Amino acid sequence: MNTQSQQQQQQGQYKKREFKEEEENRLLQSDCETIPLSSPHSSPLTLDDGNAEDFIYAAKDKVQIFDVESVSATGSTAVPPFSWKKLWLFTGPGLLMSVAFLDPGNLEGDLQAGAIAGYSLLWLLMWSTIMGLLIQLLSARLGVATGRHLAELCREEYSNWARLVLWFLAELALIAADIQEVIGSAIAIKILSHGILPIWAGVVITAFDCFFFLFLENYGVRKLEGVFAIFIGTMAFSFAWMFFDTNPSEEELMMGLLIPRVSSKTLRQAVEIVGCVITPHNVFLHSALVQSRDIDIRNKGQVQEAINYYTIESSIALLVTLVINLFVITVFARVFYGTEQANGIGLVNAGQYLEERYGGGLFPILYIWGIGLLAAGQSSTITGTYAGQFITEGFLKLNIKKWLRALITRSCAIVPTMIVAIVFNTSEGSLDTLNEWLNVLQAIQIPFALIPLLTLVSKEEVMGSFRIGPIVESALALQHGLHSLHILLNIVVPFLLFW
Repeated sequence: MNTQSQQQQQQGQYKKREFKEEEENRLLQSDCETIPLSSPHSSPLTLDDGNAEDFIYAAKDKVQIFDVESVSATGSTAVPPFSWKKLWLFTGPGLLMSVAFLDPGNLEGDLQAGAIAGYSLLWLLMWSTIMGLLIQLLSARLGVATGRHLAELCREEYSNWARLVLWFLAELALIAADIQEVIGSAIAIKILSHGILPIWAGVVITAFDCFFFLFLENYGVRKLEGVFAIFIGTMAFSFAWMFFDTNPSEEELMMGLLIPRVSSKTLRQAVEIVGCVITPHNVFLHSALVQSRDIDIRNKGQVQEAINYYTIESSIALLVTLVINLFVITVFARVFYGTEQANGIGLVNAGQYLEERYGGGLFPILYIWGIGLLAAGQSSTITGTYAGQFITEGFLKLNIKKWLRALITRSCAIVPTMIVAIVFNTSEGSLDTLNEWLNVLQAIQIPFALIPLLTLVSKEEVMGSFRIGPIVESALALQHGLHSLHILLNIVVPFLLFW
């Protein structure tokens, strides 16, 4: 009797196992139907030598957000209610992305817009930031829904010649941005050292301290994101101090935000503001940064929840950048608009002009400006190095160590920057003119990042059910047309003004 009962128990266990296996296979088959074709979950990704592929973020380095129960509910489309704890865990990629809206190139455009156009272009700054937010949200959506970043998808979706052209143009735009960022840091170091350290020495210091900050990533991505929060907080404090110290007109500030005005004398500054806000390398960067969180792209509910939190986080981050940029424009509008120095002001001499107007005091405004500029240059240089790694690895699929990729991408930017620092070290005006033309160069490169992004996020084969709808496509097409007009102005206006 005992033997018969044991056999019956074993048969019952076998039937339960078979039923469980059939149920798991059925769920797995239904889940695979929701995975985008280009997703890394759609097929096993291994190298020929049997080693696992070198993902941009190792599984152990990703921030864990979802608990075991939610992860096990594969295929679920339900989105849990809002959680402040999850928003905090998702906060980080937007901070790194927002730094591109505060780099020295942006500060150059801001101070010149304020000195030459006064408060009249504040409305354009606001709407340009909103336009930039829309583009960055699409980049984040692409990265979350596919599990890959923009450069990787371009390598898979485009032919070899198109891929190489896109890679070359992305690197060119990145080098242009990096020259501005490193030179901005070098200028800040010169200001804070009271002129003891020349610009070329500041370039060398910036090149090496960038690796120190990137080294912090070995202690966790959250530590690095915390460093960026300190950088942005430093900029906010410095420029807010200048804002309240100069006491700008509240009435003119509100009129500048709400009433659109552009004249023939301020057309170049208007073009520069738009060109500074949207940078090509930042479009590639954001789609990679969002993958620092552990998200199962087979789970529609998790993907949609991640998109929702990234939307909130990115919106808050860019709101902070809008306020900081607004501080800079209003300070220079209040101090220099309508003065003789307005047409000759730039990053190099802005601190000196501010000191002449407001003197020293307990906290000299020259050093407050230098601290804010240093934070902008250092933070944007690090994100530029990050973007260079993602772009190079994604387009060329270089399976090399992360530190070696950082060294290669850093060298590509530092060598031309050092040449610029040595050549233009004796001419302050030449450095400011160079910054303006670098903004023009980046603006020309923007379509070569936007067109692949808009193409991929609208393809169902890539995005699955998370592709953008026809209304969004039409709005983006209109935006792309306006940006094409902006590029034409970027090319024509400087020639007309400098010829």
